[in-house]
Amino acid sequence: MGNTTSCCVSSSPKLRRNAHSRLESYRPEPELSREDTGCNLQHISDRENIDDLNMEYNPSDHPRASTIFLSKCQTDARDKRKSLFMNHLSHILETKHPPGQMGRKFSSCSTIFLDDNTVSQPNLKYTIKCVALAIYYHIKNRDTDGRMLVDIFDEKLHPLSKSEVPSDYDKHDPEQKQIYRFVRTLFSAAQLTAECAIVTLVYLERLLTYAEIDICPSNWKRIVLGAILLASKVWDDQAVWNVDYCQILKDITVEDMNELERQFLELLQFNINVPSSVYAKYYFDLRSLSETNNLSFPLEPLSRDKAQKLEAISRLCDDKYKDLRKVSRKRSASADNLVVRWVPAIIS
Repeated sequence: MGNTTSCCVSSSPKLRRNAHSRLESYRPEPELSREDTGCNLQHISDRENIDDLNMEYNPSDHPRASTIFLSKCQTDARDKRKSLFMNHLSHILETKHPPGQMGRKFSSCSTIFLDDNTVSQPNLKYTIKCVALAIYYHIKNRDTDGRMLVDIFDEKLHPLSKSEVPSDYDKHDPEQKQIYRFVRTLFSAAQLTAECAIVTLVYLERLLTYAEIDICPSNWKRIVLGAILLASKVWDDQAVWNVDYCQILKDITVEDMNELERQFLELLQFNINVPSSVYAKYYFDLRSLSETNNLSFPLEPLSRDKAQKLEAISRLCDDKYKDLRKVSRKRSASADNLVVRWVPAIIS
């Protein structure tokens, strides 16, 4: 039984191999450099964690990264609250109303106040106001470390009108009303939607992050114009042509608009994708910005017709997802719905 030359061992596939089938001892090959292999690709271990970089620096790409305009707004939030508190006290002293009788509306058991601003259908007027306020904070709290300036956005080199640009055009920050009038004029003339305004802000912050530039008094108009131009083509089904903007801004040429669009896309690295999560984040951050700056959306009491519409929408959604809830329901049932039937016993 212990003999190694027995017939039991001869049937082993290892011993049926001849001498030529035996594996030679492993000899490691000399390492080849990237120049020898003709491949200059960066090794995966040498690459930076792109997801972490994007998460930290690119709020226009990732929903968990905080928006730039909201962080810039926080620097003035304390002073804003102080001024609002002083205005609140002065209003109380002038009108002699107690603090509870201010103009802000609150819901009660008998009346519910709602605004007509939702993430799927934002209010156009107040969304443009919030976007203009976000651009204002970008300009006001910009970095002053001498970041790169792009010539295509310089209003001195590429003026939007034939009127002479002042020599100190890059010294004075624009007011929020001036930014709002500029954006509102473009949106009204081109008949753009409120969703397009939110996408415009996404593209603007993506440009500032990708190109490492800052928005300032000398370039804010052309940066906003390029962002609106691109957002209208990506978001709206019936895009506004470049020649249509020449009808709005009479002194600008089609060639200038084409060059502005081309360089804007190159600085964005042709990344025009806006995920729904990023869009929702910008929408709710704009609402937070409006609350911080006392720019509240108009509230109206819930009418009977609107309540019936909301109830119909709720019933439609409930019917739509009823089948999905049945599928995902667990096999175990509650004892509350258990029906007990009494059956007389049969004794044999």
